[in-house]
Amino acid sequence: MGLEVTASTTPLAVVEATVVLPIGQDGQLERIAGIEPGVAERLARAARSIGLAGRVGQAGLLPPIDGLAAERFIVVGMGAEHQRSLADVRRGAALAGKLAGEVGASVLAWPIVAVSGSSSAQVVQAIVETTAMASYRFHRYRSGEGGTRLRQLVVLGEGAEVEEGIQRGRLTSDAVCFARDLTNEPANVLDPERLSGIAWEIAQETGLACSVYDRALLEELGAGAILAVGQGSRREPRLIHLVYRPDGDVLGRVALVGKAVTFDSGGLSLKPAEGMERMKGDMAGGAAVLAVLRALPALRLPVEVHGVVAAAENLPDGEAFRPGDILRTLSGKTVEVISTDAEGRLLLADALTFAVQQGADLLVDIATLTGACAVALGRSGSGLFASDDSVGQLILQAANEVGERMWALPLWDDYRELLKSEHADLKNTAGRWGAAINAALFLREFTEGRPWAHLDIAGPAWSEQATLFGPAGATGHGVRTLLRFVELWAERRGAAE
Repeated sequence: MGLEVTASTTPLAVVEATVVLPIGQDGQLERIAGIEPGVAERLARAARSIGLAGRVGQAGLLPPIDGLAAERFIVVGMGAEHQRSLADVRRGAALAGKLAGEVGASVLAWPIVAVSGSSSAQVVQAIVETTAMASYRFHRYRSGEGGTRLRQLVVLGEGAEVEEGIQRGRLTSDAVCFARDLTNEPANVLDPERLSGIAWEIAQETGLACSVYDRALLEELGAGAILAVGQGSRREPRLIHLVYRPDGDVLGRVALVGKAVTFDSGGLSLKPAEGMERMKGDMAGGAAVLAVLRALPALRLPVEVHGVVAAAENLPDGEAFRPGDILRTLSGKTVEVISTDAEGRLLLADALTFAVQQGADLLVDIATLTGACAVALGRSGSGLFASDDSVGQLILQAANEVGERMWALPLWDDYRELLKSEHADLKNTAGRWGAAINAALFLREFTEGRPWAHLDIAGPAWSEQATLFGPAGATGHGVRTLLRFVELWAERRGAAE
């Protein structure tokens, strides 16, 4: 069960919960309704006595005091009000959520803080989504799981902006946690067929249109690249197509395309055994697309959104595709296979062509595509490649607003020469140097000149250890950026009408 979130006008003095106390750079408590000045000064002195001066990143616990009903207090540094950002609020909410979990709190109460240039709705959204993400756990396969877990967040405030912030915070955090759940599932449970079944369930719950292409339909379609990647597994591949259509006028059509390798052994180009268990997470891009499409109907945006997910399991049996094979893709272009471990771009090649065939005005793909991108940007940042600068800037704006790290990388045309094959139109990898760029250039070949962006999330899609924003495992990275990006793109299309 997810985190329950409510708003309350109960005076803070009588709130029986673990209460968050934001403290500014001057070491004074934020203005909080329901706390008498004398009590506020006592709390501020207690915070200063344990070294909390209000700097962003500071947090600590205080015991209950006379005059207030709280079980305990979590003091979080919020910095100077005139310099404060939503990123500071997210960090404070994550720290509070972490401490709440450590002390076994089940109910956490948050007063609304002031952020220059941001509305109360945006502040509440940041608190809600970050607390929910920080308290996320994937424990469905544990037996006898005990202990108290944060189950309720109470936002101390009222009004339309507070309710809007709660709704948006829940929508985005639910989407992130849904993507995390999918990505954390073991491959013996979540294979391409089961993933397509989940897509059907999403469609039934939300009113989306859904089509699923099994092996026979993929053969009829001519999706030779998807079929090749999946032919080494008895779990057959799938192409999933979800569509959100608005009720009124349609201002544009965007396709979100996701890679979903439900387990990647590398195929005949076998990966090292160490760390291979994490390759159940090689479908994080597809999970992000499904999570975004699941959330979209609640936003009621006036644009049509296609979610296209290519799903396969890459295994090395006697039927597996081989280095040296030449594949005919859905586009008609042929590809020489150099490495069967460069399979994600093959799935995306057919998926992008399919999206073009749906008449998309804009293509955005998301994939755990190259280790090279993770080497370049580290484990917390995604690489962004865009054929259209305005689209790239809009994605970066969305990422900045929601607090996800993305960095623009180049599409140098002369590197395209490295993808030339002696025997086919293309080869699927061009070696070690510039590998993330070469992979993006390969994908561009299948966009038919449409505006297109590629998000390589190989680094941040999976965390080896717990962070402030969640436990070890799947992170759901990219979900919040894509949701915000589709909103911004819809606004731009509307303004152009």
